[in-house]
Amino acid sequence: MSKRDYYEILGVERSATDADLKSAFRKLAMQHHPDKNPGNAEAEAKFKELNEAYQMLSDGQKRAAYDRFGHNAFEQNGGGGGFSGDFGSSMADIFEDLFGGMGGRGQRRSDGRERGSDLRYNLEIALEDAYNGKTETLTIPTAVTCEPCSGTGAKPGTKAKACPTCGGQGRVRASQGFFSIERTCPKCQGRGEIIQDPCASCRGAGRVTTDRTLSVNIPPGVEDGTRIRLSGEGEGGLRGGPSGDLYIFLSVKSHRYFQRDGADLYCRVPISMVTAALGGELRVPMMDGEMKSVSVPEGTQSGKQIKLRGKGMPVLRSRDHGDLYIQVSVETPQKLTARQKELLKEFETESSKDTQPESAGFFNKMKEFFAGGTE
Repeated sequence: MSKRDYYEILGVERSATDADLKSAFRKLAMQHHPDKNPGNAEAEAKFKELNEAYQMLSDGQKRAAYDRFGHNAFEQNGGGGGFSGDFGSSMADIFEDLFGGMGGRGQRRSDGRERGSDLRYNLEIALEDAYNGKTETLTIPTAVTCEPCSGTGAKPGTKAKACPTCGGQGRVRASQGFFSIERTCPKCQGRGEIIQDPCASCRGAGRVTTDRTLSVNIPPGVEDGTRIRLSGEGEGGLRGGPSGDLYIFLSVKSHRYFQRDGADLYCRVPISMVTAALGGELRVPMMDGEMKSVSVPEGTQSGKQIKLRGKGMPVLRSRDHGDLYIQVSVETPQKLTARQKELLKEFETESSKDTQPESAGFFNKMKEFFAGGTE
């Protein structure tokens, strides 16, 4: 029975690079690995075929010979390269990729120590705090390294003993067919040691839960979703491993008067009809707590924006500031006296297109529109 083409087995073109070959083999080997297909003879045969193809094509000289002569290049040496040579070393990097995560190593080190988990803390602050910056004191419940046993989990004055199953390596080898797989030791879970006399404070865990008080510096200019990382302030590591990190996610409360858009601020300010018509001065509060006089031009219309350059929010990690936009809203007077109503009617009678050009122009255009029909 003739052998299948090696390139066809790996599902790659003949022009495939070494990286393409490795990627294709990794994907198919994971799919057909015997551990994932127990008792499946077809999957085991397929896995063996994949290994043979990759071993040949990953070797530059063998690949060149195969490209020129095909399978005939190896028949005089006993037929097919098969698994001759140091199979373990040639596939070491591949198997590490394939099976490294299956043993549950994660962030466990070879000495059994594990890095602590990262923690997240959600903190809500006022817009004023985002403008000025502040130092916030937080109390966070977390797991920390047990002090009496220094995180070893063993009773003070005692030591853990080497695991009899793995001999202190934390890994065990299991042979299956033509190759062997290294796994995490089921007895010690990769620690390489057994605690026979656990610490009374942490009960052998090496960590205890407690409240930690931290001071966090919040810089000016932070926005919703800004993340602050405190290195080593997360959950304590296992068996003397390093601590994780603490990530603080900020959210900024809505403000009563100011609305934020990036580094710019918007503030709606109502003014009287008289101020809008005759012009005047406004006293407007700033985010820094100061009051600033703002000039309102004569004939200001509702909705007009007055820009105050550099009076907006600070730009994070910069000396720049955004702008503040005063949005003018002309307030219609209510509960008028008889005299006030009389004066307004008199003004309305004497008003012209010069004093109210927008409304005069609008109604003139409407008249022209309807006079000419709706088309």
